Amino acid sequence: MKSLSHISIALIATALLATSCLDEVPRDQLPEEAAYSTAPLLYANTVATLYNYIGGTDDSEGLQGPPRGVFDYNTFTTDEAIIPIRGGDWYDGGFWRDLYQHTWTPYDEPLSDTWNYLYKVVALSNRSLEILDIYRYLLTDEQYEQYTAEVRAIRAMFYFYICDLFGQVPIVTSTTVSIHDVKQSKRSEVFRFIVNELTDVFYLLPNARSTEVGVYYGHITDQVAAFLLAKLAINAPVYCDDNWMDDARPEYADIKMTVVGEDTDALSACTYYCEYLSTFYHLEENYETNFALFNEKSQENIFTIPMSKTLYRNQFTNLFRSRHYAHGGALGLDAENGPCATTDAIRTYIYPDGSHDYRLYTNFFIGDVYVDGKPVLLADGSKLYYDPWAVTSIDLSGTPQEKTAGARMWKYEIDRTAHLDGKLQENDIVLFRYADVLLMLAEAKWRQGKGGKEELNEVYHRSNPSDDFKEINAETILAERLMELQWEGWRRPDMIRFGTFTAARSCKPAPDADNHTIVFPIPADVCEKNLNLRQNPGY
Repeated sequence: MKSLSHISIALIATALLATSCLDEVPRDQLPEEAAYSTAPLLYANTVATLYNYIGGTDDSEGLQGPPRGVFDYNTFTTDEAIIPIRGGDWYDGGFWRDLYQHTWTPYDEPLSDTWNYLYKVVALSNRSLEILDIYRYLLTDEQYEQYTAEVRAIRAMFYFYICDLFGQVPIVTSTTVSIHDVKQSKRSEVFRFIVNELTDVFYLLPNARSTEVGVYYGHITDQVAAFLLAKLAINAPVYCDDNWMDDARPEYADIKMTVVGEDTDALSACTYYCEYLSTFYHLEENYETNFALFNEKSQENIFTIPMSKTLYRNQFTNLFRSRHYAHGGALGLDAENGPCATTDAIRTYIYPDGSHDYRLYTNFFIGDVYVDGKPVLLADGSKLYYDPWAVTSIDLSGTPQEKTAGARMWKYEIDRTAHLDGKLQENDIVLFRYADVLLMLAEAKWRQGKGGKEELNEVYHRSNPSDDFKEINAETILAERLMELQWEGWRRPDMIRFGTFTAARSCKPAPDADNHTIVFPIPADVCEKNLNLRQNPGY
């Protein structure tokens, strides 16, 4: 074992802060005896430090926030959003086009960077568990159980994203394993590992809100674990399908999960965890409350990435890169004029009678754009107008609305005092939310033939109180999930679960396309370093 006499800055965090602070005292190295001399310091430098990696600053880092990472792979590969080529802007070597057309390859650098980011946190978690074992004598038995439970839950959450994106991957639980000894596991085995880890630690995690400022702010609690277990359960047939190239999947009833010490089927497990969360959370009266400035008091948000323009380094690029340059300038910020909604997504918000869902104009900037009551003007003096129907191709170059086509991302209240051109904001980034819990519960009940309409309409009626109830079926569930969870990074797994990922898109794949794109390829450089790894089929 390598000496622990000095600890890298990557493993140091200021005591009890959930994410990296801009004003923390810079240190290149800290002696082991100082870093791990007390129980609080041991917690800070093994557990709390891991929360530095939930968000991020660089490309492909963070579960959401920076570009070219988990969020983009789950969003711009779907019918939800697109980053069209706009003349000299947004070609980027064909990266965004390939995401939309499902023509990515194992050699794509952002894919490798995303893999490395996710596995880096797994490796750091493994290291933290080993350090906790070494210095266990500093802890009570209760502290040791709680600290290790939290680290295992963090590691399980990152494996959730790894499994969702890449399918059959290595399960690594030690830092001492040689790369040549790392073996690949079936996707169903990775699913089982994640479920078992979260189930084992569930009752050892704090029973507390993660979104309120305090001891557990930004941390994984039993409620965060419950959300993840519900997600695993509702997606269980996908994650337990080791041959995703065919059209057959395991049945929910045949996939067992342990709940309160008893085995049950996946849908019943999903129902249990959703109902458990309903004892702690409720829908906010106003949809926008969850995405407002200083949204820590939301009674609906379950897990967020803490944001602050003066305390934390985490960045949020989604709003910044979607707005037109003139729009960003009028706000006193900056912009990159890129991402927008697809016409398929916009069409979902329009009902047969011509009316529209309320969330259309809370999730998007559409039409004439005003800032402080004044129209935003383009360089030629004309008004900026976002045309949602002008996104007719992945390449808009040379079209009259090359720079203005598409409904642009809104949803989050704009922080006019944000730093770094608008990327350092006060709104916490929402990862897990109770509205999603209700929609999972509705779907689980519907799949079991036990209703689900009431939960579906509870979410729908928050934004459309005067409308008649929606009937519940696959189409209405998918539509409601798109409108409610737009820009929250869940569209890809939703479409895969309902079997629409390879066809229901504006740029449809060839008629003979197989299912290989429901997982991404193992990065080529990873396979080259470890000949034990087998590439995912179709790549």
